[in-house]
Amino acid sequence: VQLQASGGGLVQAGGSLRLSCAASARTFSSYDMGWFRQAPGKEREFVSAISRSGGILYYANSVKGRFTISKDNAKNTVYLQMNSLKPEDTAIYYCAAGNSSPRPGEYDYWGQGTQVTVSS
Repeated sequence: VQLQASGGGLVQAGGSLRLSCAASARTFSSYDMGWFRQAPGKEREFVSAISRSGGILYYANSVKGRFTISKDNAKNTVYLQMNSLKPEDTAIYYCAAGNSSPRPGEYDYWGQGTQVTVSS
């Protein structure tokens, strides 16, 4: 499974971005999908995950109520809608495929990351 993340950019605090993660494999619907982020000098941090059916969603407390994860199995794509962005959301965002979990080790495949920068 190859994952291609996109949609990052520079946005002012309070703004919105939508990240996309396109998967190459037709077996996309067999995987739970997750989003992680990593800021400079910090460890990779769980952001959100969605079950393979799309029926179960998980969010880190820091993004709950502001971010929404979704997936379109027909397009082999998972999305992360990010609203009310804060400077502390600045990081490289990675998508991953595997078993939905806050632990990076539970995911088998990773995208290359997309930079999100939120200015104050």
